[in-house]
Amino acid sequence: MCNNYSRSLIGVLLVCLWHQATTSDDSIIVDLPEYGKVQGRDNGFYLSFESIPYAEPPVGNLRFEPPQPFGGQWKDRAEPFDATQPPNLCMQWNQFTAGDDKLVGDEDCLKVSIYKPKNASRNTFPVVAHIHGGAFMFGGADQNGHDHVMRSGQVILVKISYRLGPLGFISAEDKDLSGNYGLKDQHLALKWIKQNIVHFGGEPENVLVLGHSAGGAAVHLQMLREDFQQVAKVAMSFSGTALDPWVILKGSRGRAFELGRYLGCGTSLTSLNLKECLKTKDAQQIVSAVRHFLIFNYVPFTPFGPVVEPDIDGAFLTESPTEIIKSGKYAHVPWMVSYVTEDGGYNAALLIEKRPPFGRQLLDELNDRWFDWAPYLLFYRDTIETIEHMDQYSWTLRDKYLGNQKFSLDTYLPLQQMFTDVLFKNQTQTAVDLHRKSSQSPVYAYVYDNPAEKGIGQILSQRSDIHFGTVHGDDYFLIFENVAREAQLRSDEKTISQNFINMLIDFVQSPNGSLSFGDCHFQNNVGSDKFQLLSINRNGCLNEQYDEFP
Repeated sequence: MCNNYSRSLIGVLLVCLWHQATTSDDSIIVDLPEYGKVQGRDNGFYLSFESIPYAEPPVGNLRFEPPQPFGGQWKDRAEPFDATQPPNLCMQWNQFTAGDDKLVGDEDCLKVSIYKPKNASRNTFPVVAHIHGGAFMFGGADQNGHDHVMRSGQVILVKISYRLGPLGFISAEDKDLSGNYGLKDQHLALKWIKQNIVHFGGEPENVLVLGHSAGGAAVHLQMLREDFQQVAKVAMSFSGTALDPWVILKGSRGRAFELGRYLGCGTSLTSLNLKECLKTKDAQQIVSAVRHFLIFNYVPFTPFGPVVEPDIDGAFLTESPTEIIKSGKYAHVPWMVSYVTEDGGYNAALLIEKRPPFGRQLLDELNDRWFDWAPYLLFYRDTIETIEHMDQYSWTLRDKYLGNQKFSLDTYLPLQQMFTDVLFKNQTQTAVDLHRKSSQSPVYAYVYDNPAEKGIGQILSQRSDIHFGTVHGDDYFLIFENVAREAQLRSDEKTISQNFINMLIDFVQSPNGSLSFGDCHFQNNVGSDKFQLLSINRNGCLNEQYDEFP
């Protein structure tokens, strides 16, 4: 056995060897001509270059303004820029943070993180640009793992951080406080990737932009800009489109001024006065005020999100997504969109969480509060003009899915199906329908049905006695690991995971925009009278045709 001195010496030698391996190897120093050298980290089977700024910090006078390209340089520094630190979260009120205080993150967060495989068989790599989800309110680049993708050795992965919640999406729906700052961040990041990824061995002409949930909706929104085709070759939206009812928000102006009142900015304000007042407030105060917009738990899950802006210089979105798609004035790149059979497990599972302090589940209270809560749960509070019409719609939904039955554990699954249809599936079908009539590039779709052993349903409900089915993220987290599901994959999930990763790699490299999963070739929806839907489950995949999504 070694004595303490020997063990210490060995430890020092190991540290020295590690330091030498991570500082003397030229492969982890990258020179960006516009900025200077960056120092990455060797992670065994891949290299990482993390937390590289693509924009000026959105603080002070740059808060609630479009992002400004990063103008700093480190050329004159003796040491390269340290790109070995994992990305920090953008400041947010995070649904999955335990306790009453859910504030996490930093305001200075507009960074990209780059992951490059160590593969001696090729000199350059296609690029996957990742936009994280989180209801436009929370989440972060570092909360989605990349080991599965990196082990493929075939693509460079770039994760994008962008502003969230009120810091990223407050809007008075006018020229002075237009909103969509988080979407503008994403757009600037994609331009940065296009211009700089070649220095990391990336192929700027082969870029796939993808995301899940709000990330998927964001990808779709980016695609609705004609200039998206300048930064991306293909796109994928998993369980989220620009048409989902929680994406383009109504009533944002009222919420903006309400936020100002909570923070002491007064009531008789113009939107310019409001913006100037909020710029003087502490960012933590602004983000913590999110709690005032939640009627219970984290409902509605998107109180601040994308809006249609006035037609001004720098606007990101000036028409509704539906009208843009119908007009054909968007980026015609090959696009894949998907949903899972029980996407609505997020956030229906909140309603069956056991709440000992109250002794009564929210699901039980829903019987008395349905007409009050349903418009917030299903995002039609600000889209239906009268209380009478709103109540009529609430009654119609309840009657369609539950008939005369009460809300209970016995009727939970029909309620979850309601959430799936209204919040995800219905508008995924509508998006495919609109695009198949106007797109000049292929439009693909799949539905996934293969439940994880543990997923978001179990986490939100804190229950193991309910079979939720295939819930939001059960497919996507097979590509990008997430603590929301079991880390250990079943044998069928390992096969599906590999097929998904191969699907990404083949899609971004395809010369004609073709797409495959395993032995199944996706069928193009453009020009088709029926919906072409690839069904994926534990037994394999099957191309099917439908008049309506199942």
